[in-house]
Amino acid sequence: MYQTSLTAYVRGGNSSTWKLQPEPHPSATSKFKRCLDIVGSLVGLLILAILFVPIAIAIKLDDPTGPIFFDQERYGLQGRPFRLRKFRSMVNDAEKLKSLVENEANGLFFKSKNDFRVTKIGKFLRSSSLDELPQFFNVLVGEMSLVGTRPPTADEVSKYQIHHWERLNVKPGLTGEWQINGRSQVRDFEQVVQLDLQYQKKWHPLYDVLVIVKTFRILLGRTGAF
Repeated sequence: MYQTSLTAYVRGGNSSTWKLQPEPHPSATSKFKRCLDIVGSLVGLLILAILFVPIAIAIKLDDPTGPIFFDQERYGLQGRPFRLRKFRSMVNDAEKLKSLVENEANGLFFKSKNDFRVTKIGKFLRSSSLDELPQFFNVLVGEMSLVGTRPPTADEVSKYQIHHWERLNVKPGLTGEWQINGRSQVRDFEQVVQLDLQYQKKWHPLYDVLVIVKTFRILLGRTGAF
């Protein structure tokens, strides 16, 4: 859907002048970044192997009706769809209950601080970001990066305006400008887009290392998460 629609977006004389570049952002082809992703994902998968059993047991004890993992289609570099996997942090069939939750964010993404669908263990997994450990598989195979943009859902992409597409010139990341600049306290989608474009302008190989270090500091402080 997304890649097909891109052929219609060309620069012209009107206000709709944004488009994905013919070539991806340099970060998507950086050998250093890819090596960093591979090393980081292997470390992350080792942590996942150690914590998998206790997390799986906790999820099942808290809500035995649902699976351990939550899978969802997301869109990555230049609109390529992929399956993102997390530890389940919500009740079973949470997507069917989404319409009953008040969205506290503005624009094309969904955030709610008091989401009744989140389980007790789910709140801990989210605040500690342990729910995202399975995404190291996505990083290892190259669908994601350690640092990048937040991967949008199909529902979000279907509502994108032309200038939103440019944020997908980089791979989606486990962390990024959004996470180190307020995380869930940032509730305006246009601000998220600006942070994503800011990352593209500021990026150099060692900048990812800086973002990762800042992310660890934030996680240790447990700030900006819900």
